Amino acid sequence: MELTSQHFLALAPLLITSVTIVVVMLAIAWRRNHSQTFLLSCAGLNLALLSILPVLKITPLSVTTLLQVDNFACLYMALILIATLACVTLAHAYLGDAGSGYPGNREELYLLILLAAAGGLVLVCAQQLASLFIGLELLSVPVYGLVAYAYFNKRSLEAGIKYMVLSAAGSAFLLFGMALLYADAGTLNFAGIGAALAATGMPSLLAQLGLGMMLVGLAFKLSLVPFHLWTPDVYEGAPAPVAAFLATASKVAVFAVVVRLFQLSPAATSGVLTQVLSVIAVASIVVGNLLALNQTNLKRLLGYSSIAHFGYLLIALVASKGLAVEAIGVYLATYVITSLGAFGVITLMSSPYNGRDADALYEYRGLFWRRPYLTAVLTVMMLSLAGIPLTAGFIGKFYIMAAGVESHLWWLVGALVLGSAIGLFYYLRVMVTLYLMESSIPRHDAPMNWEQRTGGVMLLAIAILAFVLGVYPQPLVDLVQHAGLHLMG
Repeated sequence: MELTSQHFLALAPLLITSVTIVVVMLAIAWRRNHSQTFLLSCAGLNLALLSILPVLKITPLSVTTLLQVDNFACLYMALILIATLACVTLAHAYLGDAGSGYPGNREELYLLILLAAAGGLVLVCAQQLASLFIGLELLSVPVYGLVAYAYFNKRSLEAGIKYMVLSAAGSAFLLFGMALLYADAGTLNFAGIGAALAATGMPSLLAQLGLGMMLVGLAFKLSLVPFHLWTPDVYEGAPAPVAAFLATASKVAVFAVVVRLFQLSPAATSGVLTQVLSVIAVASIVVGNLLALNQTNLKRLLGYSSIAHFGYLLIALVASKGLAVEAIGVYLATYVITSLGAFGVITLMSSPYNGRDADALYEYRGLFWRRPYLTAVLTVMMLSLAGIPLTAGFIGKFYIMAAGVESHLWWLVGALVLGSAIGLFYYLRVMVTLYLMESSIPRHDAPMNWEQRTGGVMLLAIAILAFVLGVYPQPLVDLVQHAGLHLMG
C-alpha cells in the first residue's frame, strides 16, 4: 500500500505525540530540568490536539489495514489528549520543585505518560486485532512503571506489581481469544470477522469461546466485575495524577475500541455474549456501588465507583442500536471531566514528600474552611458523579437511560436506577465531610506554590465545564452525534 501525504496527515496526532516522546527523552538525557520537561510535554500534547482539526477534513481514511481514522477516532483521540494534558499538569503540581517535592527523578513520569497516551491513540484507531493488541500493550506497559513511580512508598510498589501481574493475565486471555477467533473467521479485521460470523448465522462455539476470552481480557482493563479486584488497591497505591490517568485516558481508549469492535461486527454481540454482558453490567453496578458504601479512603471510593460507572456504560453497549453510540460518547466525555476534577483535588492536597497521598476521608474534614476553591471543585464533581441535574454527569446518565429504554432493557435500566440511588449516599457523605468543623487529627496538606496554583486554575476550569455542559450540553451532543454517524456509516 502506498502512503500518501493524506495518510501522514491522518496520523498527525499520533506522529506528533511520538515525536514529543523522542524530544522529551533527548531533553532528559541532555539536562534534567523538571519545568523544561513539563513544558515540552504540554507543547507536544497541545500540538497533537490542534492537529485533529485538519484531520477531520480528510476522514474517514484507512491507514493500512491496521488503522482507521474517522470522526469516531478523532473524538476519542481528543478526549485522550485532553485527559493526558490534565494529568501532566497535575503531575507537575504533585512532583513540586526540587526543594519541597518528590525525592527521586521526576522527569521520567512525563515520558511514561506520553508513551501510554500514544498507545491510547493507536487503540482508538484500531480496526484489526493486531493493532488492538499493539495499542493495548503500548498503553499498559508504561502504566506499570507509572503506578509504582512512588517507589519509596510500599503501597505504590505493591500496586505496581499487582497491576502488572493481573494485566499480564488479562493480555494472555486476550491473545488466546484472538487466536481462537482468527482460527474460526480466518481474518484479523473487525469488519471481516463480522462478515464471517454473520455468514454462519450464529457464531460457532469456537468463535463464541474466542469472543468470551477476549471479553475477559478487556474486562480486566476496564475493571468490570468479576475482574475488578485490582482496582481499589491500584488506585490507592498509585500516585494521584497516575490514578487520574488510569481512570480516564486508559479506560476511555479501551472502551472506544470495544465499541468499534462491536459496531463493525454486530454478530459478535449476538447469542450468549449479550446475556453475559448484561450480567456483567448488573454485577458491576451493584457490586461497585455496594463496596463503595463503607470506604473511608477517597481513592478507593472513586475506584469502586468507576467499576459502577463502566457497568452503566455496558448498558449502552448491550443496546448497541439507536442512541447507543451517542450515549457512550456523551457519558465517557462527562466521566472524564468529572474524574479528572475529583482526582485533581486529591493531587493538589497531596505531596509525595510526606509519604502517602492525602486520600483518607478524615483529611478532607472541614476542607471548606482551609481551601474553599478546592471544596467547590470537589462538590461539583461529587454532584456530577451522582448524576444530579445541572451537572455534566446528569446528561451522561440521562443518555444511558434513554438508550436502555429505547432497546427495552428494563432489567438494566432498573439496575441503573438502583445503582444511582446507592451512589447518591456515598457521594453526599464525601460532600458533607467537606463542610464539617475541622478535626483535631494532624494533616499533611501539600504547601501552596505556583505549581499548585497552575493546577488549581485548571481544576476550576474543569468544574466550570462540568457545570456548563450540565446546563447547555448541545455542543458536546453535536460532536458525539457527528462521530457516531461515521462509525455507523
